[in-house]
Amino acid sequence: MIADQIRSLQPALAALLERFRPCFKKEQTFKHWERYLLGLMADLKRKSIEPIALAAGVAVRTLQEFLAFFDWDEWRVNRLLQQLVMDEHACDGAIGVLDGSGHAKQGDKTPGVQRQWCGETGKVDNCVVGQHLLYTDNHPANPFSCVLASDLYLPKSWDEDRERCRRAKIPDEVTYRPKWQMALDQVAEAQRNGVRFAWLTFDEEYGSVPMFWFCLDALGQRGIGEVRKSFLCWLTLPHYHSLQKAHAAKRVDNVCRHSPVFTEQSWRRLTIKEATRGPVIWEVKAARVHLMDTSTGVPRPTDRKYWLIVARNPTTEEVKYFVSNAPASATLQEMTTVAFARWHVEKWFERAKQEAGFGAFEVRTYRSLIRHWLCSRMVMYFLAAQTQRLRGEKSAHHAGAGGGGGQYAGVEDLEPLAALVG
Repeated sequence: MIADQIRSLQPALAALLERFRPCFKKEQTFKHWERYLLGLMADLKRKSIEPIALAAGVAVRTLQEFLAFFDWDEWRVNRLLQQLVMDEHACDGAIGVLDGSGHAKQGDKTPGVQRQWCGETGKVDNCVVGQHLLYTDNHPANPFSCVLASDLYLPKSWDEDRERCRRAKIPDEVTYRPKWQMALDQVAEAQRNGVRFAWLTFDEEYGSVPMFWFCLDALGQRGIGEVRKSFLCWLTLPHYHSLQKAHAAKRVDNVCRHSPVFTEQSWRRLTIKEATRGPVIWEVKAARVHLMDTSTGVPRPTDRKYWLIVARNPTTEEVKYFVSNAPASATLQEMTTVAFARWHVEKWFERAKQEAGFGAFEVRTYRSLIRHWLCSRMVMYFLAAQTQRLRGEKSAHHAGAGGGGGQYAGVEDLEPLAALVG
């Protein structure tokens, strides 16, 4: 974003940041926060600390210390951001998307860095991985999206070397946890802050863990997520709990391929979303199943039933399997639409790296990393809210009172922002 555009947005940014002033004890620290956010918005080749500091006319060390040491409450900022999203953008059909992000990094000093799967490069690579929770209204034309939580995934190798953790200023309470457990904590925290999701959706890394589903049930949260083809279930509840072959759980791919409850169904063609090249259509079948409960140490089928959905792309023949804890009254159209809403978080990551330096962190401490992600998310929220507002004004101008659908514009529509504010 060029300087004139940033200047045009500064009053709106200042008004937004004023709502967070109680999180900062010193005025100078608050000013550094504003400078860092403006730097993340600026048209810089690299949105890390050094180029931002040079552009802002402050010492590089000052911004380094702002992220690492200065006294401000990043957790309160995040809590207020979540509440702000609900105050300004609450939606009855809101979807929460759970996902991880990998950021390729050189060296071994960045907190949590090691060789692991990196979505950024599409292979096992030296990287840092974050766990994130996104909020979206899933509007078909102009969706609004905002990441509500970002946490560092700490690999086991780091957790087992607490001296290395101390050098990176990683608190003792931050330990290795599977991403699905981290995701549940993020959802629970968001709920405590007043965030309400009609649905959660997620990929197979979360959906293929039976305990994850039981925890969602305990939270009272409806969800649908992809599962691996090797995921196990029962179509009918056995007369007794047994590991005998006749009563063993079956892989979902075999259930969908061979069980009469599926083979005797006709494929239902559903429109998942409207894309620029036309409607995205998948074919689906579904049945109610029992999942495997291993909480007692012995695999048993759950008394409660869940949805098992198989989806097939009629063009590519790609097949996906989904599970949902939605009630029996849920419609296939609604469940399938939500299941394929994960693209919102992928689009957000892409935008955040381009527009707000989400992956450009060059830090050596845990707090600096968490604060950088928070600042980047704040910039993305601001740009999405401004785009939504400007779209709404444009719609109102053309459509008269009542405005039209432009009120839903979000981060996915950042390309026109320059034209709207220039």
